[in-house]
Amino acid sequence: MHAFTMIRGSLMLAAALLLCPPAHAQLFRAYLAVNGNDANPCTLPAPCRLLPAALNAVADGGEIWMLDSANYNTATVTITKSVTILAVPGVQGSVVATGGNAITIATAGVKVALRGLVIVPLPGAAGVRGIEMTNGERLTLQDCLVSGMPSDGIRVAGAVRVRMTDTTVRDSSLSGLILEDGAMAAISRSSFLGNGFMGVWAVGNTAGTTTQADISDSMVTGNGLGGVRAQSNSATASVNVAVRDSSLVQNYPQGGAAVSSGGPATLSIANSLVSGNVEGVIASGTGARAWLSGNIVSGNSTGFWNYGSGAVLESAGDNAMRNNGTDTTGTIGTVTKK
Repeated sequence: MHAFTMIRGSLMLAAALLLCPPAHAQLFRAYLAVNGNDANPCTLPAPCRLLPAALNAVADGGEIWMLDSANYNTATVTITKSVTILAVPGVQGSVVATGGNAITIATAGVKVALRGLVIVPLPGAAGVRGIEMTNGERLTLQDCLVSGMPSDGIRVAGAVRVRMTDTTVRDSSLSGLILEDGAMAAISRSSFLGNGFMGVWAVGNTAGTTTQADISDSMVTGNGLGGVRAQSNSATASVNVAVRDSSLVQNYPQGGAAVSSGGPATLSIANSLVSGNVEGVIASGTGARAWLSGNIVSGNSTGFWNYGSGAVLESAGDNAMRNNGTDTTGTIGTVTKK
């Protein structure tokens, strides 16, 4: 009898375990929808509503799909794992800065991709930046809009690689995109429009860092303190910015600027339109270098201006200078193509 009781108890325990619902395994692909619920498992049949729930449900390296045009956060979205967040074609998935940044990334090694997102501030709230990344391996933006941020549109600091394509950053109170202290960006087919400070600002503040940006097929227009700026604020902080096949138009005061307090700050511009700025391209300060080839430079108050103090501004001799108030000011060197 005793043995029978033990066997019966074991069978009942096994049955109970079989009937217990399993814990949700993390998903490779999580889903968000306007009619979702964060108590759901974030699957396609039972989507979640907000990004934090989907980030908890998705595995490292997974994807989050936004199925409807809607806002998908109520507070700063903090990303601590590698993930791709995308809106399906035809949908505008938005992330709103309600207090602080809309999206914050500060975890070593993460690779984050954002596709088809609209990032804006909530009117009257204490929003700051659209995206701020201060640690991690890579940030990819494709077909995104960052608009009207009370601070910078996007700030990336540290040894992070940035890939940006078909993205617009506009009407930020400060800079559209600021790259600091080791960030490296490849930007193509993107626009930086009407930002209060610089459109794209690559700056080295920390000794021993190298900050780089390559900008191609892009538009930098109507920014309040300059279009594209390479700036070194430390004797051993290097900044290198290359612009090609792009438009630097109607920025105040400069379309492009290399500015240095002693460290190397290099700005190269090739095959681009530099027009309607107060100063088309300048170089200022020891360590500042501007190299120019094949550009149309027209309608600026001054086309090229070497401010001196050790700066170098050189032309390949093939820039088309027309209808500027003054074509050149200061020492403009000429280098031959090799």
